[in-house]
Amino acid sequence: MEQVVLENPFVVGKYLSDKYFCDRSEETDFLRKQVSNGRDVALISPRRVGKSGLIQHFFNQPDIKERYYVFFVDIYATTSLAEFVYVLGKEIYEQLKPQTTVWKEKFFQIISSFRIGFKLDSFTGEPTFNLGLGDIQVPQATLDEIFAYIDEADKPCIIAIDEFQQISDYAEKNVEALLRTKIQRCNKAHFVFSGSKRHLMSNMFNSSSKPFYQSAISMGLDPIPTDVYADFAIRLFEERGKHIEREVIEAVWKQYDGYTWFVQMIMNELFALTPTGDTCRTERIDEAKQHVVLTQEASYKDILSHVATKQKLLLQAIAKEGVARNITSSKFIKKYNLNSASSVQAAAKLLLKNDLITQTDDAYRVYDYFFSEWLARIY
Repeated sequence: MEQVVLENPFVVGKYLSDKYFCDRSEETDFLRKQVSNGRDVALISPRRVGKSGLIQHFFNQPDIKERYYVFFVDIYATTSLAEFVYVLGKEIYEQLKPQTTVWKEKFFQIISSFRIGFKLDSFTGEPTFNLGLGDIQVPQATLDEIFAYIDEADKPCIIAIDEFQQISDYAEKNVEALLRTKIQRCNKAHFVFSGSKRHLMSNMFNSSSKPFYQSAISMGLDPIPTDVYADFAIRLFEERGKHIEREVIEAVWKQYDGYTWFVQMIMNELFALTPTGDTCRTERIDEAKQHVVLTQEASYKDILSHVATKQKLLLQAIAKEGVARNITSSKFIKKYNLNSASSVQAAAKLLLKNDLITQTDDAYRVYDYFFSEWLARIY
């Protein structure tokens, strides 16, 4: 039964339920087929297209919830094996906490290195996970315990690891090989490795010199088709006594290349700007964009304050172009008063590393569409 009823149905940055999730039926069926046949999946696509939402949607399917324990681990902010072990262990415990199973009761018995974090809530008497990152003294030993615990599960598990390419940057140099060995020997879990840095993910799973070579079925994720998303958006407007012209949705979708997060942000604002009984028309798009960009202005200023001058100049140039090609050419350098080709190349490398720009073949753009619009307007 639907429990959540939102005043604004265009949910941004999280998954609530099928009702507020658009399509992805084929992709969901693909994941179901792979997992049910014992195959791990490498889900590779740019950020903000909807990988995390798809995984959460897949996990929310009745047959999946009934047959499996499901865990979603976001390791984007991790920098070491200790942090990886910490977020993995914490996610497993937090998901099991509401359940009453024998497997849950074994958590601190098998993962003995987490016992230091075992506390009883003084009010409820319930056990709590009160472990700090610094309490993990021997990450590899704790990882062994976690995988031993998974193999004790009373039903199969699905573990999704988001931004999986992060492990290639860990301080420890053997993490890929270590995890591959643990996963290969784990009989009770299937894995979904989700990543947004396509060149790193492709190298991890398609290079014969890498431990994860051909260990998972690769899966891309394209934007939701315009007509499908338009039907979805119109329905959400109509259900709440509002109306929107299809041309508005198509224009927004096209402007942001169908990237779900950015489209949803604008649709959320358009819905907020449209009174009940009124119709949202194309003239409201610019107003919605201005509102959304304005709410992010402080963070954009903060980002720029931490960017070196040469990188900042290139970032601004790419923003003004929208999609920039041949950025090391004399024409591009002269147009935006940049330094040398080698200087531009070095700046681009750092901007790519910090996820401020993205590259497809020879084309570059500012990763955050709203940041790009702000830069192009301010500078």
